[in-house]
Amino acid sequence: MQGKGVIKFFAIVLAIVCIYQLSFTWVAHKVERDAAAYAKGDTTKLKSYLDSVASAPVYPIFGHTYQYCLDRELALGLDLKGGMNVTMQISLAELVKALSNNNPDPAFNEALVRATADTKTSQSDYITLFVNEYEKLAPNGKLAAIFSTKDNQASLKFNATNSEVEKYLKDQANVAVKQSFTVLNTRIDQFGVTQPNIQLEANTNRILIELPGVKEPERVRKLLSGSAKLEFYQTFEVQDVYPMFTNVDNILAAKSKTGTADTAKVAAAAVKQDTAAKKGDLALLNKVEKNAAKDTSLSAKSKSTAAHPLFNILQLPTYQDQNGQQQLRPGPIVGWSAQKDTAKVNGYLRSPDVQASLPRNIKFAWGVKPMDKSKIFELYALKLAGAENGPVLTGDVINDASSDVDQKGSPEVRMVMNSQGAEKWRAVTAEAAQGKKAIAIVLDDNVYSAPNVQNEIAGGVSSISGNYQIEDTKDLANVLKAGRLPAPARIVGEDVVGPSLGQQSIDDGLMSCILGFIVVLVFMIAYYNRAGTVAVVAVIVNVFFLMGILTSLRAVLTLPGVAGIVLLFALSVDANVLIYERVREELALGKSIRLAVADGFKHALSSILDANISTFLTGLILFIFGSGPIQGFATTLMIGIITSLFCSLLISRLIFEWMIDNGWDIKFSNPWSANTFKNANYAFVKNRSKFYIFSGIFILAGIISMFTQGFNYGVDFEGGRTYTMRFENTNATVEDVRSAVEGDLGRGTQVKTLGKDKISVTTNYLIEDPSTTADAKVQDVLLTALNKKEVTHATKANILASQKVQATIADGLKKSAVWTIVFAILVISAYILVRFRKWHFSFAAMVATAHDALMVLSFYTLFKNVVPFLEIDQAFIAALLTVIGYSINDTVVVFDRIREFLHLHHSSSDKPEEVINNAINSTLSRTVIVSLTCIFVLVILFIFGGDVLRGFSFALLIGTIFGTYSSICVATPVIIDFGKKDLK
Repeated sequence: MQGKGVIKFFAIVLAIVCIYQLSFTWVAHKVERDAAAYAKGDTTKLKSYLDSVASAPVYPIFGHTYQYCLDRELALGLDLKGGMNVTMQISLAELVKALSNNNPDPAFNEALVRATADTKTSQSDYITLFVNEYEKLAPNGKLAAIFSTKDNQASLKFNATNSEVEKYLKDQANVAVKQSFTVLNTRIDQFGVTQPNIQLEANTNRILIELPGVKEPERVRKLLSGSAKLEFYQTFEVQDVYPMFTNVDNILAAKSKTGTADTAKVAAAAVKQDTAAKKGDLALLNKVEKNAAKDTSLSAKSKSTAAHPLFNILQLPTYQDQNGQQQLRPGPIVGWSAQKDTAKVNGYLRSPDVQASLPRNIKFAWGVKPMDKSKIFELYALKLAGAENGPVLTGDVINDASSDVDQKGSPEVRMVMNSQGAEKWRAVTAEAAQGKKAIAIVLDDNVYSAPNVQNEIAGGVSSISGNYQIEDTKDLANVLKAGRLPAPARIVGEDVVGPSLGQQSIDDGLMSCILGFIVVLVFMIAYYNRAGTVAVVAVIVNVFFLMGILTSLRAVLTLPGVAGIVLLFALSVDANVLIYERVREELALGKSIRLAVADGFKHALSSILDANISTFLTGLILFIFGSGPIQGFATTLMIGIITSLFCSLLISRLIFEWMIDNGWDIKFSNPWSANTFKNANYAFVKNRSKFYIFSGIFILAGIISMFTQGFNYGVDFEGGRTYTMRFENTNATVEDVRSAVEGDLGRGTQVKTLGKDKISVTTNYLIEDPSTTADAKVQDVLLTALNKKEVTHATKANILASQKVQATIADGLKKSAVWTIVFAILVISAYILVRFRKWHFSFAAMVATAHDALMVLSFYTLFKNVVPFLEIDQAFIAALLTVIGYSINDTVVVFDRIREFLHLHHSSSDKPEEVINNAINSTLSRTVIVSLTCIFVLVILFIFGGDVLRGFSFALLIGTIFGTYSSICVATPVIIDFGKKDLK
């Protein structure tokens, strides 16, 4: 074996990197265990402990902080950690209506209604549907008359064609989606969850948000659904605010010292201290700085906190002058504070005593992002104006904003206001320019930027520049446009998983992993003797590398991802089985163990690569078209295939060479398995007509059933809400729950058991209600209905998880699923065509994969009322695509041996049917061993993987059986029947 040194070096480096990446998870968990031991169940103490060590070095040797480790630990998905998954959809109907200034034209408004209805059945975008409907209702109507205004002439002329208006509306829709993405991206930071995720779904008006660990779904719904509020404020300078802060600090210190609620006494004491502080100008500031530098002991910190409660958590922006004295740094930033202390600062500044001492025209707001590479946030002092004590301008005056570059090539934002805003903006900037003061741009009470005004700005066109990157200016431009048009984001899908269900998922996943590994270990050693132990070592190393790479890529481990790991136990031995079967063939020819091993690896390489590349392509398609947990499964599958190849082809080879060099007696079978399938001669080709008939009848029955009784669709394909519940009364049955809720939620409500102690309730009650209160209403109706019976008594605490999907999303998912499966079949068939260079191989692969998909679908419709968990949902589609990948994996191995046999035995006297039948029989041992390994593992996953994976694992199990059958009994006969001339 050449390059052993390079392989060893790479394996050692990869192992070190994986250990380092996984160590962040170990260190973070140790800190959390220490925090739990300290808190003893007190959540306030737990949070306080973790906040206090967030910036403390906790990693040995390297000294990484807890926050640094936390950001790099293995991320768990919602189904493992608990939390909330939300799908937001931008209301383009409201956007179009706003762009028309609520035009009363009947055809226009009817077109909006029809387009909204069309979205449930069409794949076209909303704007296209709207324009088509309008042109049907008003064939001679001109959309420019509705949308073109004096303010948007630069983008849309009064004489624009309907096609130009359509393009304009699509551009505005894209802008609305992007600005909503920017706003929502900022809002999710307020939940304080670890590793949140927000994705803009390509070519749609939907945004996907994952909030692991969040425990306040109502707060999430309220905050995410609120309209964006963009405002402009004049600002106070830090020199203006410093005396106020000194007074506040004195009030808090006096109150802490006296321990009294007597506001008058506290205020009087504060005035005395404030006067003394003013006499010494910045003496207090220097004193606080010096004391902090002198003594950092716990007692000193406690004394300092009591003496200066505010200044100990809010640092003033200062610089050191030539005399070494601290001076206030000019500007609108009046302080900065650690993220963990911002809530405390807010509490201080909003307390009644403090509010009474502050001017009525001051408002404090934090910057939207922390300072560079820190957890420190800047505090701004906003000046309230006008009779209503509010901003000087609001976002509705902005016509446009765009990211640009100035004459020097530096990023800037170009902002254009309407005529009304331009007039007011001129007066505001003229006042600010006198002292070069700042104007704060505030969205949802967070300051995005506070640029200084250099000159009066007339005409309503402004340039905002500063220390910006291109991404910063794009975000700011989106923020400036956020207040211009009402295009609210509605929650059209959500999935809430409680922490208890998440912990149970972890336990189930861990149990299935352990048992799956044991099954693979026992089976491989029992069948392949000492060589089987090498395969087991390769599996262990494979999983270690897989977990390390997942962590380093910041990939999220979901429950389907855990299923992927368990499945990889079986798939990763596939390469070893191919190699071992080849080695056994070489040994049967009388070759030495060293030569047999070398030739076994050499001859199996082609089949291994073809099989794994085809499965990898399936994973790639899943990753591109899937979302959430499905992407997690695809990520695990793809990385696992790469690490599996590395371990099977290289690590295993190194182990074998080491064993041979050290004189080990390597055996590739036990007495009972030595002759298994040896000289097998089953007439697969001869009986192909029987297989055609069986498959044809089964698929035909399935197609008839699809049109007559259909499928059991999950909530993500049907639309509705699903609640997973555990009742206090363990005697509560499905019939008890169904009879309790049907009267209130409707007869379409589905009630099913989940495992031993959980029941799921699925309903489409109020699913078309777009209001933010609909979720609470449905939950209240559900609980009220259940509480009519004592046996089904329940509270919110009994709801372990909930999921909501609107019908528009469900219809889109159905169509997307069909096209994904079709695309997967075409891609894999194209790969087979390139690889084998004969169209009948590619056609046979296409027939086999389509056959497997139809067989599984037929099974799911024929037995929908027999097996309770046969649901068609996103997890099922992932399972079906995995089945296609596995089936083609199996098929490619058979095809590879057929190609080899045709090349070796191709002569005028050889019948192609006999050659192909011999090729099938020669791979039978590998096919059966790999299939059995997969089946054993999937049975373990089905039994111990928990309720969430039960349907998923069952689909894989049925698909594996059908896939193995099609590789032998369908794909190869198709080659014969369609390629007789080419095979001769």
